[in-house]
Amino acid sequence: MLINCEKVVKRYAKKLVLDKIDLRVKKGEFFGLVGMNGSGKSTLIKSILDLTGIDEGHIEINGRTHRKVNSRENIAYLPDRFSPPVHLRGKDFIQYMLRLHASDKDQKTIEAVLDELELDKSVMLESVNKLSKGMTQKLGLASCLLSGKSLLILDEPMSGLDPRARVLFKKQLSQLKQQGVTVFFSSHVLADVEEMADTMAVLHNSKIYFSGAPEAFKQQYNGETVEQAYMNCIDQ
Repeated sequence: MLINCEKVVKRYAKKLVLDKIDLRVKKGEFFGLVGMNGSGKSTLIKSILDLTGIDEGHIEINGRTHRKVNSRENIAYLPDRFSPPVHLRGKDFIQYMLRLHASDKDQKTIEAVLDELELDKSVMLESVNKLSKGMTQKLGLASCLLSGKSLLILDEPMSGLDPRARVLFKKQLSQLKQQGVTVFFSSHVLADVEEMADTMAVLHNSKIYFSGAPEAFKQQYNGETVEQAYMNCIDQ
């Protein structure tokens, strides 16, 4: 098991955000974590990455406790509010991230990914503080796609992307899937989860209401779509 969360509890002051969460992500799968805004998706992701401490429970990444730095050595992470250093140009940011990830991607591969996301050379020469939200998000996504890591953890990765950009990004992800890359992503766009995820989990009221295949979710909660099943699930 690549990610294993057992009985994870997280509180902020007296507010219980995660209540004995069990969650397992297998190598090579696309795992979608769904829930409403404020449901705790980002908190769970930050807990897995040890960016916030947990109060109870245990988390392992690839068989090692998440508290050890080397458990995260094969992870690329995109936060939900991605904000690159404003003093860098887009081109510089990508080079900086590739060095941090010790990525060996050659210039041809880098340019191919940027082209696929429609990040042209004029955009990459702009300071990142001049880029739109959508272009900034593409920049963060490109850095993860080029990282060479075997596990991508993406918090609301398609936030701010227009429909065309969403299609282009999904195409990039499908190519990574063929290479055996694992993707753990959060989303409140249930159509994306239905389309992309092998496994999904519903986080609601601090608990995991369901974990399994989208088809099983639709059957269990009597929905023709994941969206319909989700409403039936949380309204119980």
